[in-house]
Amino acid sequence: MPAVTVDNILTLPRVATPQATAPSRPVLAVTTAPQGFEGEGFPVRRAFAGVDLAALDPFIHMDQMGEVEYAPGEPKGTSWHPHRGFETVTYIIDGTFVHRDSHGGGGQITDGDTQWMTAGSGLLHIETPPESLVLSGGLFHGLQLWVNLPSTMKMSPPRYQDIRGGEVALLSSPDGGALLRVIAGELDGHAGPGITHTPISIVHATVAPGARVRLPWNPGYNALVYALGGRGTVGADRRPLRMGQLAVLGAGDVIEVGADDSQESRSPSLDLYIMGGRPIREPVAAYGPFVMNTRAELMTAFEDFQAGRLGTIPSEPHPGHDVL
Repeated sequence: MPAVTVDNILTLPRVATPQATAPSRPVLAVTTAPQGFEGEGFPVRRAFAGVDLAALDPFIHMDQMGEVEYAPGEPKGTSWHPHRGFETVTYIIDGTFVHRDSHGGGGQITDGDTQWMTAGSGLLHIETPPESLVLSGGLFHGLQLWVNLPSTMKMSPPRYQDIRGGEVALLSSPDGGALLRVIAGELDGHAGPGITHTPISIVHATVAPGARVRLPWNPGYNALVYALGGRGTVGADRRPLRMGQLAVLGAGDVIEVGADDSQESRSPSLDLYIMGGRPIREPVAAYGPFVMNTRAELMTAFEDFQAGRLGTIPSEPHPGHDVL
């Protein structure tokens, strides 16, 4: 990690240094993600476990998938399952995932790619490692973030964006101590490629050992900082943050983070997934793969799924070939 980088960070556009008087966002809470298994048995960290939905809004759920080194025959994925009422943002840092869905969509994402799937009115989909990875084994590491949709968009048609790693906006902190990848939204006026229904910003930051960064952040957005790897601090009071921990920040104009001088060999830098968005502030009724506004809408989603109105599983691809 990371998959998308540059040889010379100093050649990149630089984020402006916020004014010294700009208020820094305080750290409201730091939580540690419990570990578990998803799908057919791949390891995950439940990044938002124990955090109030009001603090996450407009985000709902996030899993860190891996980091895991698979032996041959071990890579696993998910079975076919439905979604309705939200968007999934799957970011692959290392490894490969193949996606198929009941609308005929599909694709492969790998090494810094993002697949943005607006489930909207509903579909069935499956995510699996390609046959080549199953046979060879190898490193797998990624994230899946669930972004809520406002009530007016929950039944919108499904939509997909395949964002290749080379398409993200690459920026540098003012002193070159951090590489910033803008996946969606914008940072200091630099826009990422992701097109969002809900106004949000997503940044993957790699902070070099000993470096500190002050990032301008939209004061109308909330702010969440998740440590993908390494050790460091968050906030002006330098609260400790390590791999698998989430910091929920309060109001302000600036996000402050820093990397410890000494890092583990497996994580030579502090890698952070920084998220924020304009809160939707609507009731949330969520259960399993459905995120709606009311219990009645949840019941309708289950009924539609059971009746086959969210789609049917397509025929399997020819054996011995990866899905492309």
